[in-house]
Amino acid sequence: MTLSDADLTALIITLKLACTTTAILLLLGTPLAWWLARTRWRFKFLIEAMVALPLVLPPTVLGFYLLITLGPHGAIGGLMDWLGMKPLAFTFSGLVIGSVIYSLPFVVQPLQGTFASIGTRSLEVASTLRASPIDRFFTVEIPLARSGFLTAAVLGFAHTVGEFGVVLMIGGNIPGQTQVVSIAIYDHVEVLEYSQAHWLSGGLLLASFLMLMIVYALNRRFLVAQP
Repeated sequence: MTLSDADLTALIITLKLACTTTAILLLLGTPLAWWLARTRWRFKFLIEAMVALPLVLPPTVLGFYLLITLGPHGAIGGLMDWLGMKPLAFTFSGLVIGSVIYSLPFVVQPLQGTFASIGTRSLEVASTLRASPIDRFFTVEIPLARSGFLTAAVLGFAHTVGEFGVVLMIGGNIPGQTQVVSIAIYDHVEVLEYSQAHWLSGGLLLASFLMLMIVYALNRRFLVAQP
């Protein structure tokens, strides 16, 4: 049994979505996680609650409101339609936006915990050597936070690959455009094509286990290597 062309296309779209989402999340999530770890603002719990909201909110609820917002009659979709641009609902770009929001806590929280665990001693030493704040961040905090970046990247990637409710609501089920692996599995089960569903599901199960195994193994190595 081999994968069909449609299944291979869905796999390619899924990998493209996961890679794009992970890259964006690392770019946006790193400064946000650093700020949450360092700030003493008394109301930072509001931001933390907003970041963590996708952890407890049903994916279909988040997907529904994103669909309304990105659709032609929503705030963002309506603005784009007024500007002569295509609304983001049922497009790959819409999938990226939904995936970034839905996977945000899986990137921000590991990074926030890592930045908080670093403390300020190393930064104070670097400051006495006249290192600028930017230099301290890139030459001290980033190297010390490598385990957090690894965990955040793998969790963000794996969580995006496994999305179903959000991507279905925002992107629909358009073969070759917005159909990802999780939706392809559902389609196979719906028409009793269990053999194809087993191939895709087993592949995702094995890939997810391997990614988590690598994360735990490397994090253990980083901890052992620390003085």
